[in-house]
Amino acid sequence: MTRAIFLAILAGLCWGVGEIGTKAALNSRQVGPMTAAFVRACVTLLPTAIAVLFATQVWKNEPADWYRASPRTWAYLIVGSGLLAGFAGVFFFYLGLGSKGGDISLLRPIAFGVAPATAVLLGWWWLGEPLTPRKIAAVTLIVAGIVLLGLDHASHTLPQTDAERGSSGL
Repeated sequence: MTRAIFLAILAGLCWGVGEIGTKAALNSRQVGPMTAAFVRACVTLLPTAIAVLFATQVWKNEPADWYRASPRTWAYLIVGSGLLAGFAGVFFFYLGLGSKGGDISLLRPIAFGVAPATAVLLGWWWLGEPLTPRKIAAVTLIVAGIVLLGLDHASHTLPQTDAERGSSGL
């Protein structure tokens, strides 16, 4: 297993376990989705600042003059990483978790299934990454899994018939 794949697995585990805490907090009805997003953003600021200092000054595995990046790079960071991934993704996901029917066992796999499918397709279209038959098969399986989850959820939320309720229909 490569280091990159191992780190991606760790990220997935952290998100999977961490969002259980978010859902439990939302289920308490003592906080709402935007409070959860706000706390998440605030809590991440200090550890991220420390990580940047270590990466640039101690480990020296990142450019120390990162603040001199081009306007294009800043636009990618601000719009892509900051607004879309950092805020909008969390915003919509937490709104979904806080909504009726917002089961984490449904929403998490859907949100994190759409993300890699999108990354594969945009990586090919925008970044010129190869679109191999294996990647196409993987995206197809991801989409099929999302459909299956959605159908399973829909079948559990359909209104019951009179016979299922034990009613005579009178």
